[in-house]
Amino acid sequence: MHRLRFKRQALLSLSAIAIAAVLTTGCSSATTTSATPDPTTTAAESPKPAAAAQEQLAVVSAPSGEATPTAVAEGAAPGGTAKKSSLKVASYDRKTGRAVIAAQPAKKPTTGAPSAGPTTPTAKPSAQPPVTTGDIIASAPAPGAPDGVLAEVTKVVGTAEDGGTSVETAPAKLNSVLGASKAQGEVPVDPSTVEVEPLVKGVKVSWAKTGDLRFGPEGAKLPLGSLRMDVGASVATAEGAPASASASASASVEGFVQLAPEVEFSYDGSGGNSGPGAAFLGLSGDWASKWSLKGRAAGSPNGGQPIRIPFAKLHADPVIQVGPIPVVVNLDLTCYIQVNADGKVTVDVEQDLKGDFRVGGSFSWAKGWMPVSESEMKGEPLKTTVTAAGDVKAALGAEATVGLYGTVGVTADLAPYLRAHAETSAGGTSDGTGTAAAAYALYGGVDLTGTLNLQLSIFGTPILQTKVPLGAVHHEWLLTEGKATAA
Repeated sequence: MHRLRFKRQALLSLSAIAIAAVLTTGCSSATTTSATPDPTTTAAESPKPAAAAQEQLAVVSAPSGEATPTAVAEGAAPGGTAKKSSLKVASYDRKTGRAVIAAQPAKKPTTGAPSAGPTTPTAKPSAQPPVTTGDIIASAPAPGAPDGVLAEVTKVVGTAEDGGTSVETAPAKLNSVLGASKAQGEVPVDPSTVEVEPLVKGVKVSWAKTGDLRFGPEGAKLPLGSLRMDVGASVATAEGAPASASASASASVEGFVQLAPEVEFSYDGSGGNSGPGAAFLGLSGDWASKWSLKGRAAGSPNGGQPIRIPFAKLHADPVIQVGPIPVVVNLDLTCYIQVNADGKVTVDVEQDLKGDFRVGGSFSWAKGWMPVSESEMKGEPLKTTVTAAGDVKAALGAEATVGLYGTVGVTADLAPYLRAHAETSAGGTSDGTGTAAAAYALYGGVDLTGTLNLQLSIFGTPILQTKVPLGAVHHEWLLTEGKATAA
């Protein structure tokens, strides 16, 4: 017991001496630094920093015209999200990559305001160029760049004639401006911005957008956000058809296609410097069509290849705003009529069809790029007359491509169709003519095919080694059946 008390007293004495020494040292020299702590102890005692939360970027329609901002990611901070910039791409040459970057003109001061004191001399403009080598520029469509610009500055050339800065650029990737952020959304395509080029006579275009703005003879009947095309076209009469297949009975297709397309975009930058952890680009929307097939179509040439008649080309470059970054989507559609017939059957059929579709490409590091193809449609017959035996299949469809900044990412062919099949009953002739009736069935259906393309690597993902086909979608349903009228 005495030993423990002695040791305790000794320790207390030593502690007092040490404290006195520290105090004495501190008073004599205020600049003495403290001892460096043991890094092992510090690491153990200090709490680990929490993982930084991913910045969630909104995906919305970009403002139109001059209000659409430009985004710039500084080369000195790779992997960071680009920032909104007042710079504009004044001109761009896709072949050479040469561009002119201009600053927005300063706003003029309001006239008539009282003077706040003596005038301060205006600072001279800085000779420092607005961009430097390594900066990434994301811009909405600009002069010389109708598909938008996503490019890295590789060289600052100097001052251009118009006062802007002339630079040389190279194509860039989306992950260089989106960084580690996350974004997901669907943006409707404004139907009033879609350019329509009729390819046959008689095509009528109508649209209706939000704000109750409408255009065209059918505009008042359209749902908001929809684009409609009415068309009528003739199909060749079968070669060597009997006299009953007169000019008045030659085949024709007439009706309308109505679309309300939306762009789907998602990005997950959790992959770090290797690229995004996930991404998606696609096109979806509502579809409606009401159309009829009348007469006897010619036998399909070239060993049964269908006859395709494109009747309208559509193009749009909608800009979606992903946080501060304008992402330019390039959308092309070709609407067509397609007929595959054996030249024997004569029909007068009509179908009312409604549904939706979704096509695109989805990326993850576990699976790479995977195709997405979905369509749910349903139709009902409005008129059915089938004469003689034979087969005919007619589609009123659309071939679409969707890409980013002028590169094609996804192609898809959506073909809703009508199919009539009639068989001669016992006692009838092989071509369905004669006294016997033929049993027929009328089907509605939809075919969806397409491919993913190499250019989807614009997200910063590994390049596809080959085009990846979309999973083919084929749905068919019975509309009606009965007895065909003898020819």
